[in-house]
Amino acid sequence: MIELRDITLRRGPDPLLEHTGLRIGPGWHLGVTGRNGSGKSSLLQLITGELEAEDGVVSVPRDWRVAVMAQEVPGSDRGARDYILDGHEPLRAAEQKLERAQAADDGHAIAEAHAELEQQDAWSAPARAASMMIGLGFATADLDRPLSDFSGGWRMRLNIARILMADADLLLLDEPTNHLDLDAVLWLQDMLARSPATILLISHDRGFLDAVVGHIVHIEDRKLHYFKGTFSESQEQRARERAQQQQQHDKQQAEIARVQAFIDRFRAKANKARQAQSRIKALEKMERVAPVRVESGFQFRFLSPDKVPDPMIRLDDAATGYHGQPLLSGINLSLHPHTRLGLLGPNGAGKSTLIRFLAGQLETLAGEEQRHPYLVVGYFEQHQVDALPAEGTPLGLLREQCPELHEQFMRDFLGGFGFRGDDVNAPVRKFSGGEKSRLALALLVRRKPALLLLDEPTNHLDMDMREALATALGEFEGAVVIIAHDRHLLDATVDEFLLVHDGRVEPWDGNLDDYAAWLRRRPVEALPEAPAEPEPAPEPEPQSSSRDRRREAAQKRAEVKPLQDRVSRLEKELAACQASLEEIEQQLSDAGLYGEDRKDELTDLLNRQGEQRRQYEELEAQLLEAMQALENAQQEAAG
Repeated sequence: MIELRDITLRRGPDPLLEHTGLRIGPGWHLGVTGRNGSGKSSLLQLITGELEAEDGVVSVPRDWRVAVMAQEVPGSDRGARDYILDGHEPLRAAEQKLERAQAADDGHAIAEAHAELEQQDAWSAPARAASMMIGLGFATADLDRPLSDFSGGWRMRLNIARILMADADLLLLDEPTNHLDLDAVLWLQDMLARSPATILLISHDRGFLDAVVGHIVHIEDRKLHYFKGTFSESQEQRARERAQQQQQHDKQQAEIARVQAFIDRFRAKANKARQAQSRIKALEKMERVAPVRVESGFQFRFLSPDKVPDPMIRLDDAATGYHGQPLLSGINLSLHPHTRLGLLGPNGAGKSTLIRFLAGQLETLAGEEQRHPYLVVGYFEQHQVDALPAEGTPLGLLREQCPELHEQFMRDFLGGFGFRGDDVNAPVRKFSGGEKSRLALALLVRRKPALLLLDEPTNHLDMDMREALATALGEFEGAVVIIAHDRHLLDATVDEFLLVHDGRVEPWDGNLDDYAAWLRRRPVEALPEAPAEPEPAPEPEPQSSSRDRRREAAQKRAEVKPLQDRVSRLEKELAACQASLEEIEQQLSDAGLYGEDRKDELTDLLNRQGEQRRQYEELEAQLLEAMQALENAQQEAAG
């Protein structure tokens, strides 16, 4: 068991943790949550001994082997698979023991070393390392390439494989999904969920947390707050506790106000002075219940586009790729206002290629492309984030993009993305990955796009900003096409999926659980050390059948569009009618209206109220009928 007793941890002048504690049982999978800067990473460093507590005791079993996720992996000539195997320290120690025994020609020591290697299952270790690499998206050709050949994001994937290879008792993982795509996230969550190790996991991906952990520690107000259950269950429990706290605070404030009124009234009166003094002392001794603070500092919305063309983009049997070579062919796709598309597909299948094609960055190599001339596209991807000018500032970059805006308006706008006060004049070179992503999103929002193309927009964003993004996307008036490894964001914002695989783009009729099952069934490249018999792949449909199916699906979606528009229009008309009724009822609440001199005005308002009520009932009936028709059409399109 890991135990933290009465811990105070200080980094800088202020404490991160103060007189708080936690017990972690063996085999627990514990999620660590809290706002940025609350001390999540410091908690992991405290457990490893990298940081020392100012007060209190940290106890970790001495015989436990600990594997820690490094935040950077430097390049070297070390082969990728060897780097992963280096994480298994007992295995490497046994190998070195064998080498020494062989050099000394010590038969007894050689036998002991072989026994230790057998205990560590050494002969299958290279195949296990290769299997982990494949699961994380590497190709078999990558297995023995040097670390220096890989980018920083791919080195982080190797670091994750190294941690899993360590076969440790305690795994400490800090944002392991930041550099992963959805396929690798699904593979990793399966691995961690089955792991017998004790796991402490920092993540802003609530779907990933729910799949992996059964305990939560939330850091807030310098305290460690423990919850048993998934992240979603902990959120529900926190919401109940916060509601109770606010009720207690409000009740206490009412009591304080009552007592203070007594004191103010009777303090100067001789016969009541003693009672007043008694109440003053009671107020001084009262332990105050703090009000509930609003944690999220992010609140924004996508601005209404100046023009929302329909259709925005139409592709008929289109093909695109690089250097004149098609990577994707037979693309049939039509984007309309309120389209909400998520792109699924294995790593390297062409999801980002399709996004770039829709953004107009790749040419049409075959088929037809129709793009509305007034379409404004908002395209977000990591390279744009990395390309932000190092000396640029949020205020300066926004001023360059929108010189007509007043400075106070720009400050207020940037505040919704977490840039306040002096932050708006800070240079980009000082920003974290999350701050750069927030700035890139802010600049994209101000362009007022009608079509949003988002390629992994949640990388480096914390949970509050992810929630703000999901809310803003839900209210966006245009179309959205998104690639994301955050399941919660996909569930909250996407209406339908496209599957990109084997050079094709096809509708995906299932949900994300179905996609995860499809990935598990999908054959992978055979590993040279441990060839496995893959499950047989399904027979591909004839091209004509597949094309007919896509066209039929597109036609059905086109038939649904007018019904969606009718429902949307009726909802707006009903809301306007409701607002008129509320305005009339507000006027009718004026007591002076019922005097004899305002009789005609009252009669007119009552007539208008009756007319609005009849109109409201008619609109409501029409809306219910339209919603039922839309639901029937959507079911027919899906089936």
